Amino acid sequence: MNNSVNSHFNNWNRRQFLRWGIAGMGMAGGAILLRHFASPFNAAVRIPERETDNDLTLDNPFNPTAILREFDYGIIKQENGRKIREFNVVANSTLINLNSAISFISWNLNNRVPGPTLRATEGERVRIIFNNEDGHSHTLHFHGTHPAEMDGVTPIRHGKTAIYEFEAKPYGVHLYHCHIAPVTRHISKGLYGMFIVDPLSPRPPADEMVMVMGGYDINNDNHNELYAFNGLPNYYRDHPISIYQNQLIRLYILNMIEFDPAVTFHIHGNMFKVYKTGRNLTPDEETDVITMGTAERHILEFSYNYPGQFMFHPHQDIIAEYGCFGKFNVLPA
Repeated sequence: MNNSVNSHFNNWNRRQFLRWGIAGMGMAGGAILLRHFASPFNAAVRIPERETDNDLTLDNPFNPTAILREFDYGIIKQENGRKIREFNVVANSTLINLNSAISFISWNLNNRVPGPTLRATEGERVRIIFNNEDGHSHTLHFHGTHPAEMDGVTPIRHGKTAIYEFEAKPYGVHLYHCHIAPVTRHISKGLYGMFIVDPLSPRPPADEMVMVMGGYDINNDNHNELYAFNGLPNYYRDHPISIYQNQLIRLYILNMIEFDPAVTFHIHGNMFKVYKTGRNLTPDEETDVITMGTAERHILEFSYNYPGQFMFHPHQDIIAEYGCFGKFNVLPA
């Protein structure tokens, strides 16, 4: 937090202060999806053109509008007759502005919170080159199946590089995060991301998006004061997510909120099909609210029959009020 804010913090009404938001918290928009970030979606899928965010007042190094539909497929290399999908991940410290009043020193990956959404197909060889440019020791621990030497629990010091290489399996929605003690601090500072392993038989075409739920302990008391989808509190409240009526939405959702034992996710005016941990090709259940502990993740599929704006948020109202809140803007088909 900024010193000027910190010095006056205790004199403010805590609830009023923390709920401060600001409309237009994004950076300037534009086409920032690079060749190896573009999702190979089917032409039948309708995705609204990304709107330009004109408000630069918060001047953050990342934009949740871009994070929402951005997938990093790495770079394909051929070595000894075998295909390797290679990714580059860099740890660093970056100042981010959570709202118009509160700044936060994040420990992050590729200058964004959450880190890049890495994506591969089951059975592919993946190589993650991890450079630690931060002043603290960090690691990358991947969920899924891999050898012990690739488990990402050995500290990588400042200025050092580690290479994690393994076969991407099993298919499903996984995650990665720093595993340096205290792990809760390293995760709550922003060192986490999603790792999607697609099945060999692709899922049906859909408008695919990623939402990672995170919390911010801004005064180091092991309690979260702010919450966010994809890094910035209330961003999707002020920048509703445009989708088309009757278009299948495939939402990859991950709960990375530390210090709160569980969180729910709920959408208004609709139901969604749940594919638990992304490990099934047929849905496990249909509901409009799901409960997740830290590191739980799922695929949720739904489409809206009616145009208009519909809220999404946790059903723990305090978490929604402090930043984990957004809207879908359903455009007429």
